[in-house]
Amino acid sequence: MSAPAFLRRRWRPPGPYDLRRSLRVLQCGPKDPAYRVVGGALWRASRTPLGPGAVRLATDGDEVAAEAWGPGADWLLDTLPALLGAEDEASATAFAPHHRVVARGWKRHPGIRLVRTGRMLESLIPAILGQKVTTDEAFRAWQLLLRWHGEPAPGPAAALHMYVMPDARGWATIPSWDWHRAGVDHKRSGTVVRAAQVAHRLEEAAALAPEAAAARLQTVSGIGQWTAAEAIQRALGAPDAVTIGDLHLPRIVGYSLTGERDADDARMLELLEPYAAQGQRHRATRYITLAGAMPPRRQPKRQIWDIAQL
Repeated sequence: MSAPAFLRRRWRPPGPYDLRRSLRVLQCGPKDPAYRVVGGALWRASRTPLGPGAVRLATDGDEVAAEAWGPGADWLLDTLPALLGAEDEASATAFAPHHRVVARGWKRHPGIRLVRTGRMLESLIPAILGQKVTTDEAFRAWQLLLRWHGEPAPGPAAALHMYVMPDARGWATIPSWDWHRAGVDHKRSGTVVRAAQVAHRLEEAAALAPEAAAARLQTVSGIGQWTAAEAIQRALGAPDAVTIGDLHLPRIVGYSLTGERDADDARMLELLEPYAAQGQRHRATRYITLAGAMPPRRQPKRQIWDIAQL
């Protein structure tokens, strides 16, 4: 039996480029059925406007070499530069660090670019699954639901046990017991279903400005600022779409920039204000998470007893 037909394309970044770190934000855990790293190659399975597709990406000298399979292969290669961050080049050049930690992350990782998938539902659903739960719980739900209700990725990706996520109708018709088995409560599953029911309108948001896209996403009940920002960062590559409402990010930003242990969203936005004028707050937080630190946990106070009190 002959090997499945595939298409090829090469892309040369205009400067330093880090393929793995740039695209890592698209991976939903180490066992993500739609994302694999095998040897020196990165594999993605995606549901494109033309149907399911799979792409293999690898650095080859100064270029990124891509091979794609399936009905969505043409679309994946047509949009390859945007996926890899080509549209982010001018924005990245305009970035200027205002803090030592940010400058350190910027200098250590000059090859990071903000990716743009152009697929809103693919970016939105993992964010919805991550609402108010641990990262491990969200990753587990995504992995199980793709294996149960997705379809095997085309080409050699199938041999890697990769899956393409369900289409909008597939998400909307997942039975309640499978949501329950995957550990997804009624509130999150209901939000996914409502998003799937208006998927066409949400996919249109991938062509809008980030502010307009966020507003459209938030017309769906159950989608707030945090979820919209997480989706827009990946689907649009928006450099200023800072995440609001995250459990850890304000504390990481506060501790990394000032040593404060308990910064909240308001304080985080205050600290990131120098980057707001550049439209680069999300990019700044990427560098902070790479070069900064989580505040150490406070140790419980030791009880000192006075022998005279006993």
